[in-house]
Amino acid sequence: MKILLLFFCLLSSVCLAANSKLVFRIYHDADYSNLNESAEAIKMGFLTAFDEVDNQIQGFKIELVSKDHRGNSNRSLLHFKQFLKDPDALLVLGGVHSPPYIKFRQFINENKALLLVPWAAGGPITRYPSKDNWVFRLSVDDTKAGKVLINYANQQGCVAPHLLLEDTAWGRSNYDTLLREYKKAKPNSALPVSWFNWATRESEARIIIRNIIESEPQCIIFVGNAIEGAEFVKAMASIDEVERLPIISHWGVTAGNFFDVIGDKLSADVSLAVLQSCFSFENKPLDEFSARVFNRARRLFPTQFATHGFVQAAPGFIHGYDIAKLLIAAAKQIKLTESVATNRALLKSALEDLQSPVNGLIKTYQRPFRVWSEKNDSAHEALTVQDLCMGQYQSNGSIKLVYSYSGSN
Repeated sequence: MKILLLFFCLLSSVCLAANSKLVFRIYHDADYSNLNESAEAIKMGFLTAFDEVDNQIQGFKIELVSKDHRGNSNRSLLHFKQFLKDPDALLVLGGVHSPPYIKFRQFINENKALLLVPWAAGGPITRYPSKDNWVFRLSVDDTKAGKVLINYANQQGCVAPHLLLEDTAWGRSNYDTLLREYKKAKPNSALPVSWFNWATRESEARIIIRNIIESEPQCIIFVGNAIEGAEFVKAMASIDEVERLPIISHWGVTAGNFFDVIGDKLSADVSLAVLQSCFSFENKPLDEFSARVFNRARRLFPTQFATHGFVQAAPGFIHGYDIAKLLIAAAKQIKLTESVATNRALLKSALEDLQSPVNGLIKTYQRPFRVWSEKNDSAHEALTVQDLCMGQYQSNGSIKLVYSYSGSN
């Protein structure tokens, strides 16, 4: 009897050990310190999609590991190195900031670290010049964002904008695309620009805003994140009303507690429009599919999701959900193995050739990715310029879509 009991204990231990190996970890490399709202939104969207398939694929349990890079590129690199040493790590899910993925793009691709990007918008991120390109994005792409920002400015009667850009690789990539789009209509005209650094405070922001106003533009096109964006809105609100300029902003300002800080300024003092992808839970009525996603997320995250009646950093949730749906679809096309390196390669190939339409919040995706080539340098971009819109903050802090781009690629 004792021998039989020992046998069953040993057998149970073996089974438990085997079952414990049926786990794939997904590293979420994001700024949980400075822009926590966006990191949490991405996580909730991603996990909501996986809840639809019982948080597993082919019997492998999916675990999301939160890794806070705090906006520091070197910490992000450390997370990739930890990921590569983890025998159960399947892929990296990105976060807000573009500089880490631009700076270490070669390292990511040379080490075949599969990276899905649901927020960071810097153009070079997905444009590693090789078929051996391991980065896929479902988010705003700055090579296309400039079209929407410039065309929206023109629609609002602003044909003489002034650029106010973050002095990083992200800001500089936006300068190139904004200038290129602007010169299509005015080939011999300059596009004035002012640069700012992270941690710019209101006193410095006031000087920059005053200098911009003195150059007599018709609006400001802003590329920056929530912390600095709030300082510039406060600075604009401090200017005499007759001198204030409308601000047309990249979506970086929506990543943190931007509205909590300056919501009172937006309601009466400063005109602000923000770039978004073309879906919002605030554009009612929701169709049956979107309402079902919203209700599932509210059930899963009762203290985090839509606690104010709307979703904070909503693009993070929307893109996190949609990119997870593409991943799940890709996993259905392959046979997973116990070799994580093999699985990454199989998933990469499947993402580049999704066979069936995938229903997401923004749209139904029809083969959103292809094998990367110089002739198709947007091959790893799931969204097109037609998927980009402009939104405006509502009085409760939600964002409602007000403009959709109707031009050509």
